[in-house]
Amino acid sequence: MLDPSLPLPSSGRTFSARRRVRLADMDETGRLRLDAVARFLQDVAIDDVQETGWGVPDHLWFVRRIRVELRVPFLSDREVGLVTWCSGLAAIAAGRRWSLAGDRGGRIEVDSVWIHLGPDQRPARIQSFGVYAEATGGRAVSTRLELPAPSDAAPRSAWALRSTDVDLHGHVNNAVYWQAVEEVTRAAGVDLRAPLVAELDYRDPIDLADRVELATLASGRDIALGFCVGETVRAVARVTPAE
Repeated sequence: MLDPSLPLPSSGRTFSARRRVRLADMDETGRLRLDAVARFLQDVAIDDVQETGWGVPDHLWFVRRIRVELRVPFLSDREVGLVTWCSGLAAIAAGRRWSLAGDRGGRIEVDSVWIHLGPDQRPARIQSFGVYAEATGGRAVSTRLELPAPSDAAPRSAWALRSTDVDLHGHVNNAVYWQAVEEVTRAAGVDLRAPLVAELDYRDPIDLADRVELATLASGRDIALGFCVGETVRAVARVTPAE
């Protein structure tokens, strides 16, 4: 289970950055959208590993699972402070935490698990990770997926991909999935201006040529969403009200 409640580590590496909330990051009410949050997280993580030497071309990181706790929605915030650190380790994976604070009181806590690949794009053991390991406090992470696949009875709708959805690695970018989450939850009448928990398990990549369908099941404010290509489920998302 991912744990976004972990406190900022007392020792070990942390990396801090700030981001302005721009026009393309907001919905029509001025709320910071989930897909924009995902871009902020991704960009800051890349900046961190590039600074330490744990980024491309020798090391590639692909997100396996992420849990976002939207504790105080970013409604009128126009600047975001982000702090990120390593939250746990496994043989070929590492956890990454982020804590986000807005200039008008918005707050988001995020935990995630990333698979480590070598320059040949194959899973590779993490060696000499001391620059990050101290912040974990000895915690381990698991690459096990937690969200169940959608049932066969879940209604499906086509999700058209665009060439701009694909990144340097040739797959649909992580943040693009959150555009679908935004669209589906809003269509279901979920209030995204209220606290919530949003989770996403990435099972297999989606490519531009794939014919993707969204399998959606809504129960009140609980939304389950599967990204399906034929009979295979490439990713699963879930949005629930915060407790």
